[in-house]
Amino acid sequence: MQEQLELMLREAEQEISGCSNPNDILNTKAKYLGKKSVLNSLYGKMKDLDAQERPAFGNQLNQVRSQIENLLNLRAVAIKEASWKSEIKAIDATMPGLPFGRGGYHPLSIIRREIDEVFLSMGFEIAEANDIEDEFHNFDALNTPQDHPSRNLADTFYVEGGFLLRTQTSTVQIRVMENYKPPIRIISPGRCYRNDKPDPSHSPVFHQVEALVVDKGVSMSDLQDTLQNFAATMFGHKVKSRIRPHFFPFTEPSAEMDISCVVCEGKGCRVCKQSGWLEMGGAGMVDPAVFDILGIDSELYTGFAFGLGIERIAMLKYNIPDMRILFENDLRMLRQFKGEM
Repeated sequence: MQEQLELMLREAEQEISGCSNPNDILNTKAKYLGKKSVLNSLYGKMKDLDAQERPAFGNQLNQVRSQIENLLNLRAVAIKEASWKSEIKAIDATMPGLPFGRGGYHPLSIIRREIDEVFLSMGFEIAEANDIEDEFHNFDALNTPQDHPSRNLADTFYVEGGFLLRTQTSTVQIRVMENYKPPIRIISPGRCYRNDKPDPSHSPVFHQVEALVVDKGVSMSDLQDTLQNFAATMFGHKVKSRIRPHFFPFTEPSAEMDISCVVCEGKGCRVCKQSGWLEMGGAGMVDPAVFDILGIDSELYTGFAFGLGIERIAMLKYNIPDMRILFENDLRMLRQFKGEM
């Protein structure tokens, strides 16, 4: 194995010295240090050695790994410096400067402003709070049990001091109900954070807007009417809405909100998976237990709440197939929105 390590190191040195761009560095790193590399497989063979031989062999493996990492880092720096020097040589100081182009709003900012305007026209106010929250406002006050999966490290980003990055903008609703007496009619737009792997429909950082209405005599029909008004204003008057039974810890009864597909107008297509409907978010009547925690008389007041994903609305309105496109800052995509707003 000692000879195999020495041979591997020599081969790595030769291959790294031949790298000419960052992509070569990444490929070489994967070959020699990746999960399927020979070096990584040798760690698994340590169990076959005598107990006395394992420490020395493990130390050798770590040394070879460290040497390869250093060679990769040095070569990456050299490639970057060479690139800078070639760019500097290519600069013609006598050329006139480039004019500054006119900027535009990001599609998420455009949608956020449109959402604000829709709800402001319906008599809502905008409330905001910090992205860093405590467990009481993010979970306990929202009637979330201690053993709920959303409290796990696999779902939530925790920080020092018992705080966390809020997983939903419902935390703002709790703070509003703590400090203001009903009637309450607010929306709470902002960033949220969940430990999700980025894919076409998920991101560890995303944007939500939640609505809360608390007053005497508020019912599910008020929730349905508000949702329908929002959908019609946002996507056109041909769009219909519906609610389906669901479960959330902080609403009872709970529901999922759908709108008729904005692409096929409810006829069925690839976007809506031939169902004619698109899921928009969760909703329901505020659970009396939440009111009791916050000192609001649940016998006198009722309320509804619902949450919408801003990225989801932007993807539907602009026919964007992958959420990651909204965060890549590709100028070719962003320039298409310069004329908006």
